[in-house]
Amino acid sequence: MSKIILANTTTKTYDRALKEKIKAENVKLVNQIVEFQRRMYSDGRHNLLIIFQGMDASGKDGATRKVFSGVNPLGIKVHAYKKPTDKEFAHDFLWRIHQNVPQQGMIQVFNRSHYEDILVPTIEGYFEESYIEKRYQHINDFEKLLIEGNNTTILKFYLHTSKEEQLERLTERIEIPEKYWKHNDKDWETRKKWDSYMSVYEQIFEKCNQPEWHIIPSDRNWEKENHIAKIVLKAFEEMDLKYPALDSELFKEKGM
Repeated sequence: MSKIILANTTTKTYDRALKEKIKAENVKLVNQIVEFQRRMYSDGRHNLLIIFQGMDASGKDGATRKVFSGVNPLGIKVHAYKKPTDKEFAHDFLWRIHQNVPQQGMIQVFNRSHYEDILVPTIEGYFEESYIEKRYQHINDFEKLLIEGNNTTILKFYLHTSKEEQLERLTERIEIPEKYWKHNDKDWETRKKWDSYMSVYEQIFEKCNQPEWHIIPSDRNWEKENHIAKIVLKAFEEMDLKYPALDSELFKEKGM
């Protein structure tokens, strides 16, 4: 895998004229995801972990809401990771993550994830570089454990927005009353460190690339949702999911 340079990676790929066509396609893709999720839940041999990373206002919540909009709530869980609590700080950094990994038949969405435990400490200088390097290896071992020990399919998405698009979205949060609730002063402070975040993300993509990262153009929500849905569907197709055979002593006795 060649090194990913985010500054050289587009945040838009589709022609805007395709917007309505892509939005119509998204409806069909979501319906297919609903069917595959139903099949995975009944099959009970596989599970899916979705990891969404991205800068503030990159659309992690929206991607979850749209791509998995029709999924049976019994078959999906979503967890948004924030600053660790005192209790979480008292354990190793993966303790809080491991508690939320998916069980068989389930989809688990992480809105932010264990990668925050590399991003923030690196940029804020909380630990020595050698300590951070060990975290990369711990994460690789952890994800390998899930894949090999729990039959987990892991899809890692970086929602790639331009700095200009982020400014527009953050500005809406202080100008549009219906979006006030999304505003956080810290988002503006983090924005000042944009280049540092890009640099650390590029290291993450290089050092934790099994499974690979999907860099999703995210300046346009309809385009973002289309890319994500197609990747999710491809993962489902590769699972060879099947509805289980009827398991009934009653109907066996009746010759059915």
